[in-house]
Amino acid sequence: MKTTLTRSALALAALLAVFTVPAHADQPHMDAALNYLQQAKAELQQAEHNKGGWRVEAIKQVDAAIQSIQNGKAAADS
Repeated sequence: MKTTLTRSALALAALLAVFTVPAHADQPHMDAALNYLQQAKAELQQAEHNKGGWRVEAIKQVDAAIQSIQNGKAAADS
């Protein structure tokens, strides 16, 4: 009896865990874009600092694009 009750409680806990964990949408294109932008940022950071401020501007724009993708993914998950 005690074993059955324990198993039932564990099964219920597992079932509740499945339904309470938020589902994340599968977003392979957004994930790929995020990965490419992160790689681009790393390359820009490694580039020579002789671009008249344009390298820094590009990094800012890449950061903004990364944030936009993260916001979009979060919106899809909600």
